[in-house]
Amino acid sequence: MYLSEAEEIIAYVVCIAIIIGFGVSTYMEIKNTLVEEKQKQAEKEENETKIKTLIEYLNTKKKLIDTFAKAKKALEENNNKK
Repeated sequence: MYLSEAEEIIAYVVCIAIIIGFGVSTYMEIKNTLVEEKQKQAEKEENETKIKTLIEYLNTKKKLIDTFAKAKKALEENNNKK
């Protein structure tokens, strides 16, 4: 089976279009993957910041409770001495 010159040109154009389409779709997939990874990294950093803030809050609250307990104990001891 032989192709005419016009059919060969059409075949080459179709092949080139397929190759270009494959290249563009691959590029778009890679670009989307990179965007998703950047979003995940940003979300991870945001979560880490929130966790650090929460840990600081809990540590501060613990110190406040401990200070309150010491003060209450000291008041009770003073009241018992009187």
